[in-house]
Amino acid sequence: MIKRASPLLFLLLALAAWVPAGPTGQLKVSPNGRYLMTASGQPFFWLGDTGWLLFNKLKREEAETYLEDRRKKGFNVIQVMVLHQVPSVNVYGDSALVHANVARPLTTPGSSPTDAAQYDFWDHVDYIVDLAAKKGLYMGLVPVWGTNVKGGKVNQAQAKTYATFLAERYKNRPNIIWLNGGDIAGSDSLKVWKTIGSTLKAVDPNHLETYHPRGRTQSSDWFHQEKWLDFNMYQSGHQRYEQDTSRKEKNHYGPDNWKYQQADYALKPAKPSIDGEPSYEGIPQGLHDINQPRWTDADVRRYGYWSVFAGAFGYTYGQNSVMQMHSSFDKGSAYGSSELWSSAINTPGSAQMQYLKQLMLSRSYFERVPDQSLIAGAAGEKYNRLTATRGKNYAFIYTYNGRNMPVNLGKIAGTKVKASWYSPRDGKTTIVGTFANKGTREFNPPGEQKDGNDWVLILDSVS
Repeated sequence: MIKRASPLLFLLLALAAWVPAGPTGQLKVSPNGRYLMTASGQPFFWLGDTGWLLFNKLKREEAETYLEDRRKKGFNVIQVMVLHQVPSVNVYGDSALVHANVARPLTTPGSSPTDAAQYDFWDHVDYIVDLAAKKGLYMGLVPVWGTNVKGGKVNQAQAKTYATFLAERYKNRPNIIWLNGGDIAGSDSLKVWKTIGSTLKAVDPNHLETYHPRGRTQSSDWFHQEKWLDFNMYQSGHQRYEQDTSRKEKNHYGPDNWKYQQADYALKPAKPSIDGEPSYEGIPQGLHDINQPRWTDADVRRYGYWSVFAGAFGYTYGQNSVMQMHSSFDKGSAYGSSELWSSAINTPGSAQMQYLKQLMLSRSYFERVPDQSLIAGAAGEKYNRLTATRGKNYAFIYTYNGRNMPVNLGKIAGTKVKASWYSPRDGKTTIVGTFANKGTREFNPPGEQKDGNDWVLILDSVS
């Protein structure tokens, strides 16, 4: 007989869902090289949102609305472009650069928001960065989007000057994370990316740094051994299996984002890794044909649990209209977006991401390892795959479609285990029962087997 969780457990879950504004501060890599932690040694589970055009397209009061919504939903990192284009102009009409030269940022004396002559492009960036800090949000800053560098608008000398300007301006802010690159292969303008990466780290050694690569590649393809790269990031992209163009490449992983994570996990020295851009909720499958089906909340959940259970230190969510900050003044939109950002922040997937974060922080954190040996028999392919992770006294196994789970017990401590079902859709837990911690047992998730009926089997040690 299946028992519902106790009222006390529901109260604890409700309290966990309330996310207070908290201070930000220096982040560092955990001693085992797998996760991030705060300066005091507390776990930091990266739950990111792609607000790429935040600095360009939102006014101050709109930034408040967006950041507060993401804070309440448990996000703690906002990934954003500093310069989406060269030149860049923000919603107030302020230009970022003099004569489209990244080596010449356009700044004015003063920074008062009420004085248009003082409040420039960079003051607006400062304002939003500081506002995010007050809400306990880190800002993952992409210095300049990759297409600008590929297009010849940034050379090595300019890159060094510009990166120095950025690092000097933001090195004392408590909530900065540097995302070098910007949706581009590291081999494209390699010297520029290395210059930006090394300059940021030299001037600002106290903030973490990574590289945001193009779809179906990972920063480790080019930069794993670079001293400035603190953690790896991959972009599993927006294609479904039959659309995957990376099949022609030597090491292709396609939509199986757990494979990127698995590859990074095997590298030496150990560095944390994360999917910094999986399929966005509401974006066409394959990106460019807006008549294709759209990725849903079930898909963004799947990518989250797949990658985190494979060893990722967090996960970045994205939504089509929000990532481009689709606004009423836009004459068009990208990738078939027909909804304004102010409405799209309410999509179901954005609210469900907090349950992944809550689950991972609910058990002993730094000891966790991916462990597919928990699964008895074949783990399954594509949407049928089971993905497993464990600590010393607990184990989690994820199914995207509610298939039966054959489990090898005895992988965690204790003579018995308590089994529960955890719902990625609402964060609720249903107790199954207590069993001897040995042999093989099959667990049958609630509901019928179908895509999107996803569950996590939780096994906890019982002394």
